[in-house]
Amino acid sequence: MTIALLADDVLKEEWLEKEAPEEVEFIWVDSVSSLRMVEADAYFDLLYQPDPERIQQLKPLNGKPLFVNAVAWHGKVTGTDVIRLNAWPTLLKRPVVEVALTREDQLPAVQAVFDALQWRFQVVPDIVGMITPRVLATIVNEAYFTLGAGVSTKEAIDIAMKLGTNYPMGPFEWSSAIGLSHIGVLLKELSRTDDRYAPAPALVQALKC
Repeated sequence: MTIALLADDVLKEEWLEKEAPEEVEFIWVDSVSSLRMVEADAYFDLLYQPDPERIQQLKPLNGKPLFVNAVAWHGKVTGTDVIRLNAWPTLLKRPVVEVALTREDQLPAVQAVFDALQWRFQVVPDIVGMITPRVLATIVNEAYFTLGAGVSTKEAIDIAMKLGTNYPMGPFEWSSAIGLSHIGVLLKELSRTDDRYAPAPALVQALKC
């Protein structure tokens, strides 16, 4: 199987760390137009943004499955021609990859690609934030509420969460590794329908810095 991917250096490194059988070939490209020009069995846009031009370009390529790293945008935004993938930095390293179908008939294609990669996947609902990113965004947001209230420092909150909950990273360390902008975009999208996800003032300020 040949897989074409559009990614930055961070996501490329995380992808390659997962390893795959030698018979799976990866072709790395640097633009959506380059992705469209490659002949492959499956396509991945790990740098997806929901702008109209990109959505228009990302139509099925040669009838092959097309995965997009669209954590914050469900199928009504991405369109039903793509398969959503949770490829936030650090989360791609997990042993199980979250996938959201935008059509029920996409499952066989997903199964074929992940069988070839010999990776495990979990189908999650086609909702904003999927599952893990929702949880992480909420944890990070609460940490920023705590910081803004002057209860503690970033360093102390990170240490408390790692020691108290056995998290691999504290919320501030994690948001830095993921990219605070990703967290901010997801919270903004979630808060459109649920005020509980409204970004903390301290988080909004951090995004402006």
